[in-house]
Amino acid sequence: MGTFKVISKEIKEQVLARIKNDGATVTQVAKDAGISTKTVYNWLTKGATPNGEVLENRRLKKEVEGLYALVGKLTAELEKTKKKNIAW
Repeated sequence: MGTFKVISKEIKEQVLARIKNDGATVTQVAKDAGISTKTVYNWLTKGATPNGEVLENRRLKKEVEGLYALVGKLTAELEKTKKKNIAW
């Protein structure tokens, strides 16, 4: 079992602000603050932010980035196909 240490309200607010406003990862912020990622995830999901909106926002951003990458890949393939069809 881990050790218990009290984390000040200011540190908690700074950690959550870095994740929410700066887009920092939970892993990096937890490491910088010297706390566990589990603690940070608990803050994010248990009322530190309304309905875990930070986690949902991050998930949606990753999903959008993946979709942009897919659209780019498909666009490139479409261009290749167009060029092949023109050559025939």
